[in-house]
Amino acid sequence: MPSSSVVIISKCTVFPEHKSTINNLKLSVSDLPMLSCQYIQKGVLLSRPPLPIDSLISLLKLSLSKTLSHFPALTGRLSTDLDGHVHILCNDSGVDFIQAKAKHLLIDNILAPIDVPNCFKEFFIFDNTLSYAGHYKPLAGVQVTELGDGIFVGCTINHAVTDGTSFWNFFNTFAEVCKGAKKISKSPDFCRDTLFNSPAVLRFPEGGPTVTFSGDEPLRERIFHFSREAILKLKFRANNPLRKTTNAEISDSTEPEIFGKQCNDSWKVVNGITNGNLTFGLGHSYKNAAPNQTAVISSFQSLSAQLWRSVTRARKLAALKTTTFRMAVNCRHRLEPILDPLYFGNAIQSIPTVASVGELLSRDLSWCGDLLHRNVVAHDDATVRRGVEDWESNPRLFPLGNFDGAMITMGSSPRFPMYDNDFGWGRPLAVRSGRANKFDGKISAFPGRDGNGSVDLEVVLALDTMAGVETDCELMQYVS
Repeated sequence: MPSSSVVIISKCTVFPEHKSTINNLKLSVSDLPMLSCQYIQKGVLLSRPPLPIDSLISLLKLSLSKTLSHFPALTGRLSTDLDGHVHILCNDSGVDFIQAKAKHLLIDNILAPIDVPNCFKEFFIFDNTLSYAGHYKPLAGVQVTELGDGIFVGCTINHAVTDGTSFWNFFNTFAEVCKGAKKISKSPDFCRDTLFNSPAVLRFPEGGPTVTFSGDEPLRERIFHFSREAILKLKFRANNPLRKTTNAEISDSTEPEIFGKQCNDSWKVVNGITNGNLTFGLGHSYKNAAPNQTAVISSFQSLSAQLWRSVTRARKLAALKTTTFRMAVNCRHRLEPILDPLYFGNAIQSIPTVASVGELLSRDLSWCGDLLHRNVVAHDDATVRRGVEDWESNPRLFPLGNFDGAMITMGSSPRFPMYDNDFGWGRPLAVRSGRANKFDGKISAFPGRDGNGSVDLEVVLALDTMAGVETDCELMQYVS
């Protein structure tokens, strides 16, 4: 593959078209833990637009300015008051906009390799930037990189300001405005009168938090595609444990429904405390549970269960070691009364599911899927409220990483409308992420471009583990 060097052409600040009518927004108990996480980096690969690059850049800047008027939180800065509470000052300070080029790169050449090429990591601003840096850096930025036959639009947003739901609402709206919409279809809700608003204060170490995972370990990153048919076969297998399945039946996967952020965890979780490590939200351990066949294991739970088994097997861990599958759930619809679906900010809690390696691998897919299923179903209004109370009793940051070599962290969601980002000349050809928040065992779920329930998993693993997964027939027969 040709050199991936990207040349910066210009950099400027884009300000909102209209002044903010909001003064400040206090960070919630769901926002604050994310201050130790890096900015979210997600972007879309698009075909060549039918206008000159200079005209395109002008159009994108104008559209971004119009869009920011609806998202005043993104044009502000973080500020900590004398009592220790962190706020977003909606002061219209603007966001960064970078124009770049890498015209030696062609769409087919960067999509063809088995592993995701490193060039995608150069398509984003604010590399290796913790969200706490929003005290002195912009809370969002856009980089537009011109390729030989296409465009990549990379969007980067502070993770203490948005979760995945809010991120994609902004990104979709940006595309919608660029396409010519006079009125946006999904106005964000900035209400802060919610369960997550709290007087609790999170204290930071001198100089602010530090990253909780190593960014230097050698890793491989690969996109695994699962067709709708494959996912339906995986779901069938997970929900029919007593029926013998043929190799053909076992050869397809699932359709995810997990969302996204995760943390550090080990054995069992009691009131959010895990072997001395405090986690945000309550986990549930069903180490000796039997499958519950009265409830349907979802497509995504089936896929996640298969991934958990295959990665754990590839890691060659001791049978008595505990392995953890961690996901973050969207709490908006879990609360009573429910939060507005367009609530802007973080509204997520982390759920760890644990099992011994020996039991996970000796039981069938249904047993593993049922563990995940019951953990998600159990996360109701009461559980969300207990998680908030638990965090308030001991405020803490959100550690990301694979701390014992046996963890998997699932982020993002195939339910996010990533391929709705049509800027006016067609749907994205692909969705890719940057360098942020990646470590051994980090998985991100995207919808497949063909839709209809297909799923792409962006899988980041240690070299030996990835090699083992690629030879794991139980998983790979579902990959297309």
